[in-house]
Amino acid sequence: MMDSNVPPYNTLLVVEALMDANKYFDLLVFPSSRHGFRQGDYWMRRRWDYFVRHLLGAEPPHEYQIGGD
Repeated sequence: MMDSNVPPYNTLLVVEALMDANKYFDLLVFPSSRHGFRQGDYWMRRRWDYFVRHLLGAEPPHEYQIGGD
């Protein structure tokens, strides 16, 4: 909600247009984050899970921790 480059309203307009066009889409919202490439464990995990599902066509390992000890 802190993104000064793309206001949340604009994101919701895109979501509405995708729904109206009956398109499948994924949306991940990070509250209290600014625009840009985000860092952190949760972001990294979600990104890699997405790649595994949609590029590799496999199910990511359950509860796998990237860089975890």
